[in-house]
Amino acid sequence: MFTEYIFYFLSIMALFSAVMVLVSKKPIHSVLFLTLTFFAIAGHYVLLNAQFLAVVHVIVYAGAIMVLFLFTVMLLNLNNDERSPKPVWVKIMAIAAGGMLMLTLIGVFRGYDIKSAHDPLTTQIGLVKELGRILYHEYLIPFELSSVLFLTAMVGAVLLGKKEQIYK
Repeated sequence: MFTEYIFYFLSIMALFSAVMVLVSKKPIHSVLFLTLTFFAIAGHYVLLNAQFLAVVHVIVYAGAIMVLFLFTVMLLNLNNDERSPKPVWVKIMAIAAGGMLMLTLIGVFRGYDIKSAHDPLTTQIGLVKELGRILYHEYLIPFELSSVLFLTAMVGAVLLGKKEQIYK
């Protein structure tokens, strides 16, 4: 019963901080709310008996990735309020994309059977041996592609932050 209350508390905290990431006017506040979201998700990992994933999630995401985001925000100096307003067609496309995402999520959750979910206390997915087998056998290509994506993002942030012209 107590676990259920912790789950609801972490869920509300994760949803609130995720919405605040989008609503916040200052980029630094968005980064801090994203860190809070990551901690709430790590709490969900602990509830699912995946302690290793929780620790790695905090170290990698709330630690290293958030420091990278903070440096990127500081490097790009995004605090200027000189942004031009978005055209109407961009706002309409954003609303249409959000609506399609909502329809997709409704379709996914409509077909979900809660009784088919496994008991997290009996699964072995949180163990390091099982996690390594799944990560490096079944999901090797997405794992490597995500590392290339992060490398590309870092190079792009450095290039955007340079003051002098790179190509003449």
